[in-house]
Amino acid sequence: MYAADTDLTRFFARMPDMLPVYRILEDRVNATCGDIEVCAQKTQVVFTDRFGFAWASLPLRRRRDWPERCIIVTFGLPYRKESPRIAIATEPYPHRWTHHVLVERPEDIDGELLDWIGESHAFSLTKRRGGRR
Repeated sequence: MYAADTDLTRFFARMPDMLPVYRILEDRVNATCGDIEVCAQKTQVVFTDRFGFAWASLPLRRRRDWPERCIIVTFGLPYRKESPRIAIATEPYPHRWTHHVLVERPEDIDGELLDWIGESHAFSLTKRRGGRR
């Protein structure tokens, strides 16, 4: 499933040049993860099955070493993924690592990133409602 065009246009109003890059991301995540839902919210686009497993957002405040225009692609895993491509990794609670990758152009949406998102999707399918894994 795809996010509504009007919602995406509104979401990317601040950086309309990033919308075509996002559309490639959405196409590839849909192809990688199968039957999922995509919903554009006020501050992020959520990729979900029963639970969110990947998110796309625009930087609210750009860090000095970040590109001027990019999409922040976020995914969660039960462990910290180590890679120079990961801009930030945090452990909001035990065994739940949130990873943020900066995507500037379509070439950044490669097999490695899609593998991480696919792994996050598989991890989300192991979660139970109302409790931790």
